[in-house]
Amino acid sequence: MKYPMVNIPAGEIQLRDDRIKSSWTVKVDAFQLGPVPVTKALYYSLMPQSTGFAEVMQAPVVDVSWNDAIEFCNVLSRHSGLNECYSVTDDDERVVCNWEADGYRLPTEAEWQYACRAGSDGYRYGELDDIAWYEGNSGGALHEAGKKRPNAWGLYDMLGNVWEWCWDVYDPDVYGSYRVFRGGSWAEEARGCGATCRRRSHPTFRIEDLGFRLARSILR
Repeated sequence: MKYPMVNIPAGEIQLRDDRIKSSWTVKVDAFQLGPVPVTKALYYSLMPQSTGFAEVMQAPVVDVSWNDAIEFCNVLSRHSGLNECYSVTDDDERVVCNWEADGYRLPTEAEWQYACRAGSDGYRYGELDDIAWYEGNSGGALHEAGKKRPNAWGLYDMLGNVWEWCWDVYDPDVYGSYRVFRGGSWAEEARGCGATCRRRSHPTFRIEDLGFRLARSILR
């Protein structure tokens, strides 16, 4: 049984890096994206580990590194009878994506921002309190996925609740292997919860407000 996904139409999006005052336009092919971030229930069903009775299992999984997310995508692909997208070296130092595979993967940064905006062109796709859990309304805690208003394409929690890992390297010349994450979180100030806000960290980094969302290529 395959994970339910939302079909995202083809288009283009302008990305920017305010740090170096640069912007660029990326064409986005049609693809699929999970309606919510990967939940603890889904993650732990395939990657067993001890969880306490206080766990909200329909909340997004957190404390997962980029490497953990890559591994989970391959595990879920195998479990679903799909072809793995990622090839990983034994030392986890090099990951290659097969974009023609039909399995699960992380969205690219362009895919993520394009899907987040869902045809809108502002910093957010709605009033922040209506669409996101953030520092101002979260009560200092993670919340069950999908309880705020979705964007126009039926995607929940694209802003707030948890940051979401993307495939892309942030800036290899300056930050080496650091990968991008997007979207803001329950612990983030309002200004950090926007479609163009970019953060980065090492692919082994884990923290209590960082998770991920599944994507799939639509193959011709």
